[in-house]
Amino acid sequence: MSAGGFCKLPGGTVVVALTLPAPGSAEGAVRVLVHAANRPRALTRLRNLGLRAVYLRGNAHPPTPDEITAVLHHPDGLLWRTAPDTRSGELWHPIRALLPGRVSPSGV
Repeated sequence: MSAGGFCKLPGGTVVVALTLPAPGSAEGAVRVLVHAANRPRALTRLRNLGLRAVYLRGNAHPPTPDEITAVLHHPDGLLWRTAPDTRSGELWHPIRALLPGRVSPSGV
C-alpha cells in the first residue's frame, strides 16, 4: 500500500510524501508529508516516531504543489491526513495527532 515520492526544492531541501497504512487500524491509509534536508533524513524523522517500516521506492506519487505549500508552512514540517482524501476539504493534521504520546522531532 506504500506509495510515495519526493520533490527537491530550490533551496536544496526536499518534501517527501508517503501513503501508508493508518497506524493502529486494520483499514484505511494516511498521506504523510515530511520536509527535511534530504530523503534519508525525511525517512529517519518518520522512523524516529515509530514508523519503522517506512521506505521510499521510486517517485510514482510525488507531493502536489498544495501538499508542498502545506508542509512548508507548518512549524514541525510533518503533516498527515486520510488518503485518499475522501472527505472534501479535510485539513492537514500535525503528526502528533496521528501518533499520540510521541513528540515530533524538529529540525530540517
